[in-house]
Amino acid sequence: MTSFTDKVVLITGAGSGLGRATALAVAAQGASLALVDVSEKGLAETQAAVLAASPEAKTIVVTADVSDEAQVEAYVAATVAEFGRIDGFFNNAGIEGKQNPTEDYASDEFARVLSINLSGVFFGLKHVLAVMKKQSSGHIVNTASVGGIRGIGNQSGYAAAKHGVVGLTRNSAVEYGEFGVTINAVAPGAIWTPMVENSMKQLDAENPEKAAEQFIQANPTKRYGKAEEVASVVAFLLSDAASYVNAQVIAIDGGQSQKY
Repeated sequence: MTSFTDKVVLITGAGSGLGRATALAVAAQGASLALVDVSEKGLAETQAAVLAASPEAKTIVVTADVSDEAQVEAYVAATVAEFGRIDGFFNNAGIEGKQNPTEDYASDEFARVLSINLSGVFFGLKHVLAVMKKQSSGHIVNTASVGGIRGIGNQSGYAAAKHGVVGLTRNSAVEYGEFGVTINAVAPGAIWTPMVENSMKQLDAENPEKAAEQFIQANPTKRYGKAEEVASVVAFLLSDAASYVNAQVIAIDGGQSQKY
């Protein structure tokens, strides 16, 4: 059974979706939280939801753009200043980017998506690992995607970035296992979050429900996943119960990645 009593968990992309669901899950098990997002409104809503469900939870919020290394260094420093340590890190912030075939995919959009989804993950690893190495302990979960283990079409930036996250995960796990740090990734498929909802609108602005239904029918489970279903796996990987799980990329996709 997982427990986060006396543990400090840092979560990026905490303002909605998987970040918020994970914050709620680990706070319910006793974690103190550092919540990071570019959206002040989203952070305030997540903090309020956490405190409503777990009134004793200790929380701080830090507004940061993860594509800016100085701001990443600052959110790590703020967490250590407040709590003295970082036991778990959900390196989760990301965007879906615009959808177009590769020949029509704007170069500046490609750079923007990589700066958030890949450089942001690298910066987070770089600065949190320095803390965890000194502690000789810690668990990190990076958010990859089904789009990081196979092609998904019309999302060059997103797929490239998420494949990169998989590589960073495996590489860092090899480097830091001897220091008591585990590093894994989750690869969500069609999970109903604001990001996926926006993707459906991009696919069919006039009838996003139709696009959503097509995704459901392409999944062996014939449904979307829930953010809470991802959060439960993330919570396990961030806990000491998963202390011998390292360098793994775990698909949470209802079997989507195996069908094609």
